[in-house]
Amino acid sequence: MLMRKVPGFVPASPWGLRLPQKFLFLLFLSGLFTLCFGALFLLPNSSRLKRFFLAPRTQRPGLEAVPEAPGHPPAGAREPPPNPAPAAPAPGQEEPSSLAGPRRRKGWARRTQPPRPREEATAARSGGSSSSGGSGGRAEAPQEGSPPFSFDFHAFRSRLRHPVLGTRTRGSEEPQSLVQTRREKIKEMMQFAWQSYKRYAMGKNELQPLTKDGYQGNMFGGLGGATVIDSLDTLYLMELKEEFQEAKAWVEENFHLNVVFRMKAIKLGEKLLPAFNTPTGIPKGVVNFKSGSNRSWGWTTTGSTSILAEFGSLHLEFLHLSELSGNQVFAEKVRHIRKFLRKIDKPFGLYPNFISPVSGNWIQHHVSVGGLGDSFYEYLIKSWLMSAKTDTEAKDMYYEALTAIETHLVNVSPGGLTYIAEWRGGNLDHKMGHLACFSGGMIALGAEDAEEDKRAHYRELAAQITKTCHESYDRSDTKLGPEAFWFNSGKEAVATQLSESYYILRPEVVESYMYLWRQTHNPVYREWGWEVVMALEKYCRTEAGFAGIQDVYSSFPNHDNKQQTFFLAETLKYLYLLFSEDDMLSLEDWVFNTEAHPLPVNHSDSAGRAGGPL
Repeated sequence: MLMRKVPGFVPASPWGLRLPQKFLFLLFLSGLFTLCFGALFLLPNSSRLKRFFLAPRTQRPGLEAVPEAPGHPPAGAREPPPNPAPAAPAPGQEEPSSLAGPRRRKGWARRTQPPRPREEATAARSGGSSSSGGSGGRAEAPQEGSPPFSFDFHAFRSRLRHPVLGTRTRGSEEPQSLVQTRREKIKEMMQFAWQSYKRYAMGKNELQPLTKDGYQGNMFGGLGGATVIDSLDTLYLMELKEEFQEAKAWVEENFHLNVVFRMKAIKLGEKLLPAFNTPTGIPKGVVNFKSGSNRSWGWTTTGSTSILAEFGSLHLEFLHLSELSGNQVFAEKVRHIRKFLRKIDKPFGLYPNFISPVSGNWIQHHVSVGGLGDSFYEYLIKSWLMSAKTDTEAKDMYYEALTAIETHLVNVSPGGLTYIAEWRGGNLDHKMGHLACFSGGMIALGAEDAEEDKRAHYRELAAQITKTCHESYDRSDTKLGPEAFWFNSGKEAVATQLSESYYILRPEVVESYMYLWRQTHNPVYREWGWEVVMALEKYCRTEAGFAGIQDVYSSFPNHDNKQQTFFLAETLKYLYLLFSEDDMLSLEDWVFNTEAHPLPVNHSDSAGRAGGPL
């Protein structure tokens, strides 16, 4: 949900990130929580895997209820020896992890910030309150005497409406259809991306395909394997069985949390709770695991600033964490944030991107549905859906926010293109970032549950925004879209400066194609998706993996040196789903978090019906 910034040629700036959350949280927390608690449901039903992912019945909640599990760290470095043994931490030293990360959006686009001390972990994309409900007291951890808790995997599986991989016929003697052929091509791209990573960067965070090595980064003391973690569910979904087993084996054998600290996934959640020790209960962006202190990001506008997309985008993971652990403290934290945000004054009903976690006042009235704001809105509607449509507070807040966005930010260009502008204290910047292009899919996803007289309107709004984002691709020489595009001075849906003309394998546009396809089955979305596949093949595929390009308006663009983790986690996954049947990872059963990892809809026991074997 993750901060993608192109390394090297583009100035580092938080504004290009989808959120600093994506930057940390979804590549780490979302990995540790989502893959631990979400992707585990996609694994084969074997006792060995359940021992690895699910808690023994005798364990206490909040302590070791979930075994050591994968997490989402930063990205890539030099090629290590096969299956390197993790280095032990220095005596007495406890290294960092993250509560941050963003959506969509997803990805691990780096922003260049000065390295932080190893004990610090980002609390971005967090959400929650202090233990006293916002009084600034110390966060509560589970008590030793609490009753044992176990997650009933069989009951969960019986409530699925559809098999995870759908019911499409396998092994048919009939010739492959065009759709099947295109799906197989996307599968081949995933296989190539994975094999390239495995060959040159296994165990590092991200592959650098031009130099044929890996990038590790300084986050979390250099904890590696982000691409492995981000790829697991995509490999499983595409039935790349050998590659999935390779990834799973690496996690089992080499992804030891004691590279950073000895604790399980729920223990990690407890370590992140001090971020919420503020007068408002809104977490700060960075937490020190060793001392329990917290602080805000150094690059923000004041010394105490939290970011909407970070503290507003932990709902799915933290609510699911409470369900799996039996410890409600995680759910209470994010619910408190929601209640706090709902009651405070908002300019014209809009949510600015920055707030003081100390005073609760908005800082700078900058509103964006793209970077810094995006996944907050996404998680409102998805919280409603993940709750099996019982979380009415999330639903109401989503439609209230969407009404304000449409009233004050949505515009139509002279050429007839619908876009969502950015708002700065009453003035509009007539541009959209690539990160904001997820909103077409979000609005389509939420259209069904709107008031009856608005459903058709929201479906049309979703289609028009998605069309505009397609135009940003179609108007480039490469048929790939820029990082941001404008609507002024007679120019529409194009970048106006080189610093916004890059493409780093982002998924937002194809994500919206997938949602619009599932809602309408209009073949244009598959055609647009195939155009992206062909452009990726022509301009982003290199000898040793896929890389972003520095100028989408050049027929001979230079590559950056990064195969982003979100390319495997999101871009290729959404493309594959676009060319699959609707019951593959059915939206009746699953909600995708901001990094496209599936979390289960919380069907009640009485509402579910068997969906076949996983």
